Order: sequence, then structure tokens, then C-alpha cells
Amino acid sequence: MDIGKIREILGEQGSLLDHKAKVPSSMLTLPGPRYIDDVFTYTDRTPRVLGSLQRMFSHGRLADTGFLSILPVDQGIEHAAGASFAPNPMMFDPENIIKLAIEGGCNAVTSTFGVLGSTARKYAHRIPYIVKINHNELLSYPNTYDQTPFGNVRQAFDMGAAGVGATVYWGAPESRRELQEVSEAFSEAHELGMFTVLWCYVRNDKFKTKTADQALSADLTGQANHLGVTIQADIIKQKLPEGNGGYNDPELKGLGKTHKKVYTDLTTDNPIDWTRYQVLNCYAGKIGLINSGGASGANDMQDSVRTAVVNKRAGGMGLILGRKAFQRPFKEGVELLNAVQDVYLNKDVTVA
Repeated sequence: MDIGKIREILGEQGSLLDHKAKVPSSMLTLPGPRYIDDVFTYTDRTPRVLGSLQRMFSHGRLADTGFLSILPVDQGIEHAAGASFAPNPMMFDPENIIKLAIEGGCNAVTSTFGVLGSTARKYAHRIPYIVKINHNELLSYPNTYDQTPFGNVRQAFDMGAAGVGATVYWGAPESRRELQEVSEAFSEAHELGMFTVLWCYVRNDKFKTKTADQALSADLTGQANHLGVTIQADIIKQKLPEGNGGYNDPELKGLGKTHKKVYTDLTTDNPIDWTRYQVLNCYAGKIGLINSGGASGANDMQDSVRTAVVNKRAGGMGLILGRKAFQRPFKEGVELLNAVQDVYLNKDVTVA
């Protein structure tokens, strides 16, 4: 896909391709073919962890670029199987999830113990597996924001997984327990030679104020990212920010501390700058930021390409896009994944 086609898909948002970021890219460690050599070889990660990371970075259409395209299908738990798979019932069969990731040219596939365990002997050697080890489930009533382990790290290792993923709902009452559970799980995963991915979501009903949904603000999600890299996540998964100023919201007094330069010197009202602030909080890009694709809707192609452009130009490492791909016919899902990957393969889409 050439730059003209990308601009056509973006439509009125084509100016995202021309934006100059507030924080210069020279302050960041950017994705590239030597990312593992230039960053992770200096960390405390073992050679086995480096090997697992390199296997993922060397797989799929984005192989050896430093960028990642991951298919996540941990739906069916929090979102419910019906809500997730009724739009495309073939995805009730776990094998079709793996096939979509392979045909779609993804670097890796992430899903539940059940999905990956039921397909491991046939596919774990063909595409890197990332096992999502904890989930929230919404059959319990009343619903709560709580992530519970659904298995253990050793199970992920035994099925041949390259990495493990987990969620912490930062801001929720249970987040400190989740922090401890996940940090211990990540430590064990590193000991066994697997890399770690953290879903760094901000979640609390009180964050939905009269001003905005501050769970999607750049400053709060940025701090969530910083907490995530502190417990040694190798990759951070975060939602694309939709605003800024959570710390300054009058309904959230006493939430925490910030600095006025976050809003004057480090960000503007452009989504690329909001996302760059997320990258800045990932140790200035030394830990890669992948943004999520979000729910499926009426303009999935435009939304997905836009998210990829914002992430790449901000200095991010790629997309982890699921529902927009697996909730549509198989061929269209492959085309959508490839379109996102084309943004990262296009040298004319530069870092802002």
C-alpha cells in the first residue's frame, strides 16, 4: 500500500501524516531491525528470553523490521463468547483463530489457555504463542473489574509458548493484588525463557467524569505504562489515548501528582503527541508500546489504519488488533491485518 492509498483511507484525518511531534523523536529509542541487540542485550533478561523475543520479531510480514502485528483473541471470557464470535461463528473453533494469525502474516497470536492449549501440538512451532494468563469474567453478578489467574506460567511453558500476557486494571481497588500476582508470574516466565506482555489498562468507574472518560487520557494511561515497565513487562499493550488531563479533572482531586509541563512542553491536543507521551513513559521507547485496535464498528479499515499511523508516527512498536479482524469474514480479516502491516512497511510513513 503506497502513501497515497494510506492518505485516501485516512480521509479528513490525512493531516496525521504531516504532524510534527512536540517531543522530538531523538529523545526516544525507536523500533528497528537491531532492537533486541541494541536494547535487550543490556538488560537482565536471559539468552532464552532474548531468543523468544527474537523469534517473534523475526516472524510474519513484519519480520526483522522491529515492528509487531499481533492477533489477540482473549475474547470469550470478559466479552463473552456470544458477544465475541456470533458475528463470525467460525471463530468459535480455536483452530481458525490460529489460521487467521498465520494467513494474516502476524508476528504472534495471543489467546487463552484453552484456545492455545487445544492447538499447541499442531501450531505452536509454526507461530509464536503468547498465553494470556489472567482474565476478568462478567458472568459473576454484579460485575467487577478484577483480573484472576486462569492457569499458571508453567502450563504456558509446557505448551511451547514464546511469551505470556497479563492484565492489571490500574486504578481499580484490586490493582495492587493484581500487580503482585503479575509481577511474580512475569518473574517466573523470565526464569523459564519466555517474554512478557502487559495489558496496562486504566479501569475505575469514577474515571468516567463529566469532563471525559479519563481512563483513556494520555496522562493516566502514560502512568499506567510506567507502572507496567517497572514490573518488567517486555512489551506494553495500551489503548490509544482519546484525550488528556485526567490528573487535572476536578472530579478526581487527590488522585495523584503531575506537573504542568506534561501539558505544555510534552503534549499538544494531537493524538500523536498523546501517544508519544505513552511511549515516553515506556522508558522513552526502550520497552515497546503496542496499541490495541479496539472494538469492531462501521469504519474498521479507516480506524485500524489511523491507529497504526498514530502508533508508528508516535514511536510505537505496532498494533495488537483482534475484533476488527476476527469478527469479519476470513478473507476480509486477512486484508485488514495486511493493511495495518502495510503502514509499518511503508517507509514514507515516518516517525513524527
